[in-house]
Amino acid sequence: MDELEIPIFKKAYELYKEFYACLKNYPKSDRYSLGQKCEITISEVIELLLLASEQYKQDKNLTLQKASVKLNILRVFIRLSHELKLLDKKKYILLQAYIDEVGRMLGGWIKSTREQKSP
Repeated sequence: MDELEIPIFKKAYELYKEFYACLKNYPKSDRYSLGQKCEITISEVIELLLLASEQYKQDKNLTLQKASVKLNILRVFIRLSHELKLLDKKKYILLQAYIDEVGRMLGGWIKSTREQKSP
């Protein structure tokens, strides 16, 4: 299956592209600290989503939980970027919308893997 067919992957992929465009506007001193931390965290979320898509049902839940934690960490970093005036309000709202959408999709996926475990 092509990864781009998975809706949550598509959304996380778009989040990465959108953040990458924003990263150019970070001052150099912040680009290689907080900016890079955000970029790495988004990459880790994407990696975990891809890993979960390839795992057997019984193994998915832990991987999805890890992705959820990474997504919450990303929320904090993006909010911090905005509060430090590294992201303008428009970009902040856009990135948070992507994060929220990935979070909703991830929550649904986690819920469905839990339901599959129940007899």
